[in-house]
Amino acid sequence: MTAHQPFSRQVLAELLGFDEQPSLSLYMPTHRTFPERSQDPIRYKNLVRDLQTQLEQQHPDLDCAPLLQPFHALVDDQDFWNSNRDGIAVFGARDYFKVIAVNQPLPQRAVANSHPYLKPLLRLVQSTERYQALCLTRNEVWLYEGSSEQLEKIELAEQVPRNQNEALGDELTPGNQQGFPNGFSRSGERGDAMMHEAAGGGKQDEINLDRERFFRAVDKAILEYHSQPSGLPMILVALPENQAVFRTISHNSHLLAQGIEMDPSRLGVEALRVHCSKLMAHSHADRVVDSLNRFGIAVGQRRALDNLADIAKAAWEGRVALLLVEAERQVPGLLDPDKDRLLVDESGDGQAPDVLDELILAVTRQGGEVAVIPPEHVMPTDTGAAAVCRF
Repeated sequence: MTAHQPFSRQVLAELLGFDEQPSLSLYMPTHRTFPERSQDPIRYKNLVRDLQTQLEQQHPDLDCAPLLQPFHALVDDQDFWNSNRDGIAVFGARDYFKVIAVNQPLPQRAVANSHPYLKPLLRLVQSTERYQALCLTRNEVWLYEGSSEQLEKIELAEQVPRNQNEALGDELTPGNQQGFPNGFSRSGERGDAMMHEAAGGGKQDEINLDRERFFRAVDKAILEYHSQPSGLPMILVALPENQAVFRTISHNSHLLAQGIEMDPSRLGVEALRVHCSKLMAHSHADRVVDSLNRFGIAVGQRRALDNLADIAKAAWEGRVALLLVEAERQVPGLLDPDKDRLLVDESGDGQAPDVLDELILAVTRQGGEVAVIPPEHVMPTDTGAAAVCRF
């Protein structure tokens, strides 16, 4: 059976690497249950036929069979069609074939071009972005990775201390040390006084210092061995007092400003996934609003563009810091970087590339951000795109 794969930033990076070669992209909704799913292979076969037609028109001298062979083979893979979720994206190029399965419907479209068609996936990565959840108590740390669809505990790198003993060793305050400020002894996970004892000597101060040193060691190792390699946003799951201490000392730029202020040891995996999914949805909505606000500010600073040809020129020059693209909009045509012009296709046959997708590719490759604006938000321009320039 052909394997489904989840969408990830690694897959996106792979697709961005294909340029100036025949590339095939196929999107379609799929169904989990009979009888609807019995029609999926038929719809898919028609889309593959569209791919073949486009490919033959664009490259009349090219032997298309090797590129199309894995697409054709999928038609008869009954196990594959019986195990789908709500949508698939299928990509092919020379020596490359990948099927991405997602838990939400995708638009039905087949595109042959010099690079993969990416806009539906970019909108998807914003709404189902993968993340890491750092679970932290005073004395322990563990890590999950997942998305809105699933969450799995992952093995910490060997260099990450699992608890205070591993982090501090002989420097850890002994458990039998006497003397406590204000006459109190050890604290619970929430920092509540657990036991009264006469004497003083600052053990509670030492306990708090141990926590801070443990958190510093965790932050440094998590950043180096998990956040930087993955590039994923990180959600901190910890009680409020531990959130405050960790955020004060953390240098992890991937750490989201909002965390889950609960004791992670009391959360099951499914409950944690639900909490994380809600937080990620809010974070995505906030990023969309922030992108719209950034464009509004740029208008006042004369760093905003709304003309497609002007945006394209700025993108090729590496001047676009942020590109906003209307999710449901398509502008058939081509951008010609050599002649600095926009060629709009008015034939209406649906075979031309999407200008907005061309802009996405150009901006992404120059290190700019891309925000796909969903229908529930008002796009600030009527061209389907807007840009904030670096200068």
